[in-house]
Amino acid sequence: MPPSANAPPELKASAPLFAALGDQTRLRLVARLADGPLSIAKLTAGSKITRQAVTKHLRVLERVRLVHGARNGRETLWQLDLRRLEEARRYLDIISKQWDAALGRLREFVED
Repeated sequence: MPPSANAPPELKASAPLFAALGDQTRLRLVARLADGPLSIAKLTAGSKITRQAVTKHLRVLERVRLVHGARNGRETLWQLDLRRLEEARRYLDIISKQWDAALGRLREFVED
């Protein structure tokens, strides 16, 4: 049985989070926000991506609760939700353990 067949429900529910992180631009935004809150102006500085495009990507990340925006005067500061990122890491740990177990069973089978 493949590891995903007996995955816990919380792991299956994480699919939207990983889908959001599967986009290169969104992954770059998450990496930039790891250093602290930033405005859209700062997130677009030095890149060819438009503010509208960054806003669209931030909304996707917001829907999966990975980032949230807070008004600060006339601009919105976007911040990474480290708890949600930690959830993603835990999900990856679950998958890693499942694969380690599967590889261990395969090793035993091959060596016998």
